[in-house]
Amino acid sequence: MNRPSHLWLLAASAALTLARTAHAQAPTPAAPSDTATLRPVVVTATRVPVASGRSPATVTVLEGAALRERGITRVSEALRDVPGVDVVQSGGVGGTTSLFVRGGNSNYVKVLVDGVPVNAPGGAFDFANLTTENVERIEVLRGPASVLYGSDAVAGVVQIFTRSGQGPTRARAEARGGTFGTREGAVEVGGGTRRAGYTVSGATASTDGFLPFNNDYRNDGLSGQLRVAPDSRSDARLSARYTDATFHYPTNAAGSVEDSNAVRDEQRLVVSMDAGRRITERLEARLLAGTTELDASSDNQPDSPGDSTGFYTRDDTDLYRRTADLRVNYTAGLLATVTAGTEFQRQQVATRGVSRFGSFPPARDSTRRHRLNQAYYGQVLGLLTPALSYTVGARLDDNSQFGTFPTARASVGYQFATGTRLRVAGGNAFKEPAFDEIFATTFTKASPDLLPERTRSWEVGIEQSTVGDRLLLSATYFDQRFRNLIQYVAPTAPDDFLGSYENLAAANASGLELQGRVLAPAGLSVTASYTALRTRVTEAGTGAFGTFAKGERLLRRPPHSARLNVGYRAPDRLVLDANVGYVGARDDRDFASETRARLDPYVKLDLAGEYTVVRPSPSAPAVALTARVDNATGEDYQPVFGFVAPGRTVLVGVRVGTGR
Repeated sequence: MNRPSHLWLLAASAALTLARTAHAQAPTPAAPSDTATLRPVVVTATRVPVASGRSPATVTVLEGAALRERGITRVSEALRDVPGVDVVQSGGVGGTTSLFVRGGNSNYVKVLVDGVPVNAPGGAFDFANLTTENVERIEVLRGPASVLYGSDAVAGVVQIFTRSGQGPTRARAEARGGTFGTREGAVEVGGGTRRAGYTVSGATASTDGFLPFNNDYRNDGLSGQLRVAPDSRSDARLSARYTDATFHYPTNAAGSVEDSNAVRDEQRLVVSMDAGRRITERLEARLLAGTTELDASSDNQPDSPGDSTGFYTRDDTDLYRRTADLRVNYTAGLLATVTAGTEFQRQQVATRGVSRFGSFPPARDSTRRHRLNQAYYGQVLGLLTPALSYTVGARLDDNSQFGTFPTARASVGYQFATGTRLRVAGGNAFKEPAFDEIFATTFTKASPDLLPERTRSWEVGIEQSTVGDRLLLSATYFDQRFRNLIQYVAPTAPDDFLGSYENLAAANASGLELQGRVLAPAGLSVTASYTALRTRVTEAGTGAFGTFAKGERLLRRPPHSARLNVGYRAPDRLVLDANVGYVGARDDRDFASETRARLDPYVKLDLAGEYTVVRPSPSAPAVALTARVDNATGEDYQPVFGFVAPGRTVLVGVRVGTGR
């Protein structure tokens, strides 16, 4: 693969240019340094804008500007701040990064970029290469959401929104570097009027890695959005995001550092078009259309001409999802907003692989599969009284493989005069089988009778706000039951070498999420959260190679975790941030000895700061020095059994421009 020239060089030169020539609006004050806010308007929970205080589900919003102030450049790092969310990364930057929400499997989270799903069919998504560049905000919904988003939204939804150009032209460039040969850079330009706006950005990141050899990582990306509103009743947004990443990894499945040339490449393109027309004062029609295209490869060839004792592979995967969603919203005053819609999706996966064991001849495999899904959904939300809100929704998915699957969700919320809000919600969700589970492959037979994995879930939450929302407290209890979990079944006949898949396993997950935030005078903020999680395997099935044991906990999901963030912001001058994360002891699998293992708890401290050294005038570009220290205490821990985490990482840099 030909590597593009690093954008960080462009960022450095652009920074000098911006300092001389940029003309932009005065910078808008950023959100407080605690990024997990509780009171913004959200859309992921209902697909129509609602105040988070009226949301039928638990939603946390992470503001992109605040994340950039803290030096957070990867979405996975941002998501660690969210209660009920566990981020598991295999080693350092670029390693496979999975998300576990409320004890659900890592393929139980729907991931959307400007409304377009980016999961592989069957739910899998690797967060390793998803960055915060050009991100306006990230909405994280916990709980089942298949009623609005179909398959994969079993335990939650993560939706990334691209920045929208507003106001006079703004421009920004930044560059930083530090430990492990890390180099990062970004440039961005944007602006607009009420009728039209745009943003364009480019970013790059590279590192030599912290392992002794073959640990390089590179991630280059481009992102942009075009917004138009030709009249007061019409609007449209077109956005695109492209990522090109390469990760060299010397570790095997057990974490041993022994391979000198294994490499993984990924190119991903996401395009979204969201257009709406207000037909009357009460009736609106919206069309969302988009595509996700992924070209990924993994290559592990012999390390040397004489290496003939191992298993060598070359795998290429081309994936695309085409999505079209048409819906209408009818607003009947405060009493109800009615949504009715239909969604069509085509999924296609093409794979090519060559594998060889030792000196045996290579085995070749090539497949191309597709399936279609048509869905119909409806939702009603509103107020029965000024204090009593409700939401009711239903959906029917019709898949070309497994037939129809119905989902539903309902919630009731009550707002007391004291500022206390009580909310109760329940629903079900599903995850479709992955392509390699339902179709025949080199090592498995077709399993055409597989059913979707499913869940039933309920939650009850209470929130309290005082002092004009400067003090916010919340507590949520949830309970989820996972059924029809798909597992591999080994062949039993002596002359049969091909296994298959069946719906065999089941598990439960329940827990408590606590969160509090204080916005003190003089720019000080404190946010704290704690999650208690209980998971249990109720049906082990085949055991899934030892990962399922009846009565035991689900792997890599800590029973206890907590976060504490303390931030300080002096307007137009200084930003300081300290974040402490605690991850409790959890179960894992030692794949070298095929035994169950225990991972020790750990505490990780991250520090960040930004100081504006030059601000000539409110309309001129500012110059700021930035710094971030990850794992400031050098904590020695394993996020995955056998995979060590990086030690202390220090990054320093400069930002020139307006806005963040």
